[in-house]
Amino acid sequence: MTNRKPRVLATRHFPPDVETRLTANFDAVLNPEDRLLDGQALAGASEGCEAIMCAAGDPLNAETIAALPASVRMIATFSVGYEHVDVAAAAKRKIVVSNTPDVLTDATADIAMLCLLGAARRAHEGAAMLRTHHWVGWTPTQLMGVQVTGKRLGILGMGRIGQAMADRARAFRMTIHYSNRSRLPPDLEKGAVFHADPEAMLPHCDFLSINAPMTAETRKWVNAERIARLPRGAIVINTARGGVVDDDALIAALRSGHLASAGLDVFDGEPRIHQGYYALENTFLLPHMGSATVETRNAMGFKALDNLEAYLLRGQSPPDLVRAS
Repeated sequence: MTNRKPRVLATRHFPPDVETRLTANFDAVLNPEDRLLDGQALAGASEGCEAIMCAAGDPLNAETIAALPASVRMIATFSVGYEHVDVAAAAKRKIVVSNTPDVLTDATADIAMLCLLGAARRAHEGAAMLRTHHWVGWTPTQLMGVQVTGKRLGILGMGRIGQAMADRARAFRMTIHYSNRSRLPPDLEKGAVFHADPEAMLPHCDFLSINAPMTAETRKWVNAERIARLPRGAIVINTARGGVVDDDALIAALRSGHLASAGLDVFDGEPRIHQGYYALENTFLLPHMGSATVETRNAMGFKALDNLEAYLLRGQSPPDLVRAS
């Protein structure tokens, strides 16, 4: 009989409290330098491991999964989204996949409101003016932005984060419009206006918040044609996935003035984002920090560990099992 702990590869440097629990319960292979591993390196590092604790951006595509050693039985991602994991390829190899839902709703909704307010009130330009010593004092027309209170907010994707965003927007007396795969019950809808067709919602959006998951259907959903349906001077907010937005179309609309501004926390191809964003002053840009609070990142890590412990230590199905579609 042996007390050998299952070996788990941590692909990234996770929060200290998370790694403390990981090393207590598993034979953990850590990445203290937080080196980004390509597919070949990831497969090599997982030699002898029974599970991989990964994060968004790790290339667990079909090619990498095919190269994983036979010892790997589980992939636990430190994220809600799992588009970086080919779940179907994992299922073919009988590798279980789990994610971390339900714990980053409030933190991400907070950042969504920060992006909305920062974009509306020209926060980037104001901060840059101060930090570059170009502020010469208050003037009557300086940095006039867009009023938030009482405006119309359209939400694409009314899941947990979309609903939390709506709750915050109601404090600004915003009128909420939303489009979702299905209409919410009245107790969750809270008077918001439902649009079965998301394109029908667009003309009613002074602000459009993207809170939809990344799927084949939502890939580059915010394109030139849909942006044109937004009122002139509208503001686009994206804290979901960068790939939902067509960068070229959004940048063109920001340059032309059709859109007043954009507040973005996520980008297609990040961290190598579209260079056009850097030249725009009318953008409020953040480096994918929606879940970046101590409380939330710890909760994500503990949820990933709950899944690992259930499967590897107790032989149970992970609480947050991701099924191949």
